[in-house]
Amino acid sequence: MENKTMMTDLYELTMAQVYFNSGEKDKVAVFDCFFRREPVDAGYGIMAGLDNLINYVQNLNFTEENISYLRSLNIFTEDFLKYLSDFRFTGDIYAVPDGTPVFRNEPLVTVVAPIIEAQIIETALLSYLNASICYATATKKITEVAGAIGVMEFGARRAFGPDAAVEASKCSIIGGAVGTSNVLAGEKYGMNVMGTMAHSLVTEADSEYEAFLNFAKTYPNNCVLLVDTYDTLRSGVPNAIKVAKDYLIPNGYRLKGIRIDSGDLAYLSKESKRMFVEAGMEDVKICLSNGLKPDTIASLISQGAVIDSIGLGDNIVAPDHARVGCVYKNVAVVKDNQIVPKIKVSSDVEKTINPGFKKVYRFYDNATGYALGDVLALYDEEIPKDEYLLIDPQNETNQMRITNYTVRQLQEKIFDGGKLVYQDPNIFEKRDYCSEQMKTLYPEIKRIEKPHKYYVDLSETLLSLKKEMIIKSKNL
Repeated sequence: MENKTMMTDLYELTMAQVYFNSGEKDKVAVFDCFFRREPVDAGYGIMAGLDNLINYVQNLNFTEENISYLRSLNIFTEDFLKYLSDFRFTGDIYAVPDGTPVFRNEPLVTVVAPIIEAQIIETALLSYLNASICYATATKKITEVAGAIGVMEFGARRAFGPDAAVEASKCSIIGGAVGTSNVLAGEKYGMNVMGTMAHSLVTEADSEYEAFLNFAKTYPNNCVLLVDTYDTLRSGVPNAIKVAKDYLIPNGYRLKGIRIDSGDLAYLSKESKRMFVEAGMEDVKICLSNGLKPDTIASLISQGAVIDSIGLGDNIVAPDHARVGCVYKNVAVVKDNQIVPKIKVSSDVEKTINPGFKKVYRFYDNATGYALGDVLALYDEEIPKDEYLLIDPQNETNQMRITNYTVRQLQEKIFDGGKLVYQDPNIFEKRDYCSEQMKTLYPEIKRIEKPHKYYVDLSETLLSLKKEMIIKSKNL
């Protein structure tokens, strides 16, 4: 993988030199990465991007060319540049596995490392997670609505550059897509590549029939025709039927399907299906595209639209409200071998962070299998196995005492002393894992509109610490 060490903001390096000059380069700090609001108006986020973070950390090193460039800025000392020339990541990283449903304010990634190392990786870490979580969540929101209908990712040309296109394709698989139009992503990750023709194939030909016939002769085993170039029901579907009867069927083939990319998709899909049934071609599949959103798909299904598959681009690679907003905050430092919690306080309640080195736990109801909520607790707290009190940190009177549960620690250790200790699953294993994890969420959490809030609570110990530190900060 390409060395992306220089993918960092300048202030990460200027702060690093301050730590270096003040003799704090070996001071260990704890940073949490989290988002404050679930992305794409979903009731959840889907964790993604861990594979990129792993590759980035494994390839961290400043080359001679990098050092020469930094020297040319005339803001770094030679001693500091020498330190950077020997730079490697030596800390610990904990993370929630890709494909896990995640929620606001819970640590997705926790970095425990010498402060310069923890600081330098911030920019790349946030860049990877903000993009990947967006793509995976947008796809999962769509596939949840689509149900058994296959969703194909067709967004490469809408993405913000080739790298983003490949990342979106990969993350769409984690979110439940069945394949992609992106050939590079197919080659790189072993994904199913899908797609047939664009309108230009039809407009270039002397007639729609000729274009369809040429395509059928080239791909008789996988003939899917785009039928809305001129008029779906008066021209496109009749020509598709004619090509099937003139060439495909006489030669032992079947028309596999059609795609409709414009117009009243509910009406056109139903009428197209009726025409194919009347022609004795009831096995023809219908694919719908054209900027479909989750609510549009739900509406089409409720109207009885005939949908065998869906092609999506914009609303995976650049959905509405696409910003995930992951942040990276210092929550503790190690001093005299003791973990000292740190806090950032804001007049905006949402921006007051949860202090300390923490663990994230998910409680599952043994009777139903549904997730009851998540709890943030300090790293050395013991979670009882028989009874627990869930406390809403935004409203402490909102409490629920639970029993008969199973509890799971969400984060896993990824790097230990700079060494990779985690076996990252492939994207298809992540897709299957994500699908199973989504089944543990109550349907109300997965609603398209105004989803029910999933509770991310604080342990009593952590809640008391946070309140104490907020009060103390007022007296500084």
